[in-house]
Amino acid sequence: MEKEIRIWYDKEGDYLEVIFDRKAGYFRETGNDAVMEKVDKEGNIIGFSILKVSALKGQKPLSISLASHVA
Repeated sequence: MEKEIRIWYDKEGDYLEVIFDRKAGYFRETGNDAVMEKVDKEGNIIGFSILKVSALKGQKPLSISLASHVA
């Protein structure tokens, strides 16, 4: 079964968003100030966003693990 992944980049706002599942959720902080994870009401990751993407140019590769926080 194919699954659509939505990728959106706003050059003016320097903002990248990747959504794995189109359903209600909210963004929460991660261990990196530039990265937010989008989760549904059960805590499953349904996407992520990166602020100031162009600031990453010339730096070490961005590496962060996103994990569902379901109890």
